[in-house]
Amino acid sequence: MKKELIRLLCQKSFKYTETPSFKLVSGRMSRFYVNCKPTTLSARGMYLTGHLMFAAIRNSGASAVGGLTFGADPIAMATAFASELEGAPLNAFSIRKTQKDHGIVKWIEGDVKPGEKVVVIDDVATTGGSTIKAIDRARAEGLEVVRAVVLVDRQEGGVENIRNHVADTLAIITRDELVDCWKKMAMQP
Repeated sequence: MKKELIRLLCQKSFKYTETPSFKLVSGRMSRFYVNCKPTTLSARGMYLTGHLMFAAIRNSGASAVGGLTFGADPIAMATAFASELEGAPLNAFSIRKTQKDHGIVKWIEGDVKPGEKVVVIDDVATTGGSTIKAIDRARAEGLEVVRAVVLVDRQEGGVENIRNHVADTLAIITRDELVDCWKKMAMQP
């Protein structure tokens, strides 16, 4: 499944150039561009991502999985769906970027309650800032973050930064794996 997801990400979500051509959120230029949404929102990508993410968190003791909207949302939903298919259901949740200012004012949407063990996920980690923000907000809402998982580690220090907040942090796919696949695909006629 992982090899197929890497290939799908290369087809739909990853771009690579020899010279820095892609502007990142930080303003820095990069040779790599990763936008997981075309993959995680496709039917096959959702299936593969959900099953691989569930495998990565199955033994965590968590009852729910989620992260900062919008990058984590399709992954959390796919993971929750896969968990039910595997007979070990986890709920999905979503953490807002801005706090709701009407009704019940809260950061998190989903069927989670204070004290629950959760896994915080993200689609891509560069510096880890978005994932760390999600971890902080989950904790502020009383959730116990037992693991953090990113789908793609850009290998620019993000996973290491996240580990400073959640020791049990891992990535499913690395930038190097995407580059290797991209180069192999570029060589094919």
